Amino acid sequence: MRPKSDPAICFEWPEGDGGAASKIVRERRAKYKAVSRLLDENPLILDLAHGDLEALSAGGPEGRSAVHSSETLLRALVVMRMEGDTYRGAAVRIAEQPFLQGFLRLGNRTAPDYSTIARAFKAVGPETWKAINLALARFAEASGAIDPSETRADTTVMESAIHWPTDSSLLWDSYRVLARWLRRGRSAAPRLCPHRFHDAKARKLHLKITRLQGRKRGKRRAKALFRALIAKVARVAEVAEAFCALAREEGDPALRAFAEDLAAVLPTVRKILSASERAQVKGEKVPASERAFSVFEPHVELIMRGKGGRPVEFGHKLLLAQTREKFVTHYEAMEATVADARLGAACVEAHEEAFGEPPDGLTADLGFNPGAEERALLEEKVGTFAVPRRLSDWLGAVGEEWRRFRAGVEGSISVLKRAFGLAKCRFKGFKSFAASVGLGVFCHNLTVLARMRA
Repeated sequence: MRPKSDPAICFEWPEGDGGAASKIVRERRAKYKAVSRLLDENPLILDLAHGDLEALSAGGPEGRSAVHSSETLLRALVVMRMEGDTYRGAAVRIAEQPFLQGFLRLGNRTAPDYSTIARAFKAVGPETWKAINLALARFAEASGAIDPSETRADTTVMESAIHWPTDSSLLWDSYRVLARWLRRGRSAAPRLCPHRFHDAKARKLHLKITRLQGRKRGKRRAKALFRALIAKVARVAEVAEAFCALAREEGDPALRAFAEDLAAVLPTVRKILSASERAQVKGEKVPASERAFSVFEPHVELIMRGKGGRPVEFGHKLLLAQTREKFVTHYEAMEATVADARLGAACVEAHEEAFGEPPDGLTADLGFNPGAEERALLEEKVGTFAVPRRLSDWLGAVGEEWRRFRAGVEGSISVLKRAFGLAKCRFKGFKSFAASVGLGVFCHNLTVLARMRA
């Protein structure tokens, strides 16, 4: 089993170290000490994380205790995100810095390696991070650190780590991924997959299409190459389906499990095949809702924000609501995009759930303006519903004050993207995507409260 915490002496450094440490080092240590005190004052946070992290260690047949406590793993995740590190980078940083070992309360134990940190991140689910952030928000309000009576909201996009999805590149990804899976399956059960795969030919077709697509005279040739590439991918998909059907009839549980994992990829491949044939062979316009933009991250959406230089982004839309103190009281990672005009009510409901009553004031940009009926309902609930119907509503002293307050959320979004990992998600799957947002918001809020205490 995994212990919840293991008290250890930490932060045994002289306060007046003078020139032994630079100003920036002293500030960094002060920040981590304040964060550590915040975590100690909120035992509910550790209880929530422990519920998920405890499942990482069943104790084995001898019932041995895990090496690292849930508290150590939670603090390791905080260090990883606050330092902007990868799993490996965080493991090395912790192992080399005694101060961070004290923050993790390692005592005489070895620092967690990168695989332990990775499994800890995967263990804590997105709903747990939401509960953790809610607990911290209620603590901040009860201690008087924040005043949630006035809140501001905005949306942004967090991208996924995928390459630019062209039809030919998606077809090539589909071919090589399925061929790789089938070769692995053939090594376990050669009789189920006697086929040969020609990766080099498929890749050559993809490269030829890429060279021709920018030329006016190459359209007819590109269409013929697309037909050939689509046929190759369709063939390997049929082989994969046949392999899965035969593997399910086998008595080997490992082979059946392998077949289930392979079968999970096939719907995405079929979607890519259908969209590519319709767009490149039949000349249809395929809507984004009927496309897949990655074989590896099939949950990714195409989001058009209309921003200069980046009109299109691939990822998911995020909703953020925060107080005047820049504390994020509510966030949402949307698996399916929701229009901004429908998010004002969601912000009010989340505020009521967190603090027991709707906010006295809510402001957002013009996109959050709902329909007339919903706006009337929100104006009854919220004391000041400062969402303009038109830009002229910002005129006047009152409108200018709310406009300035609303604009502050843009700076917080920039900080979340640059310093807390909300620019691009490096983790696989939507569950990890949402958990990454929760961890980033949690570390941002800890930093805000720590700075207020300093």
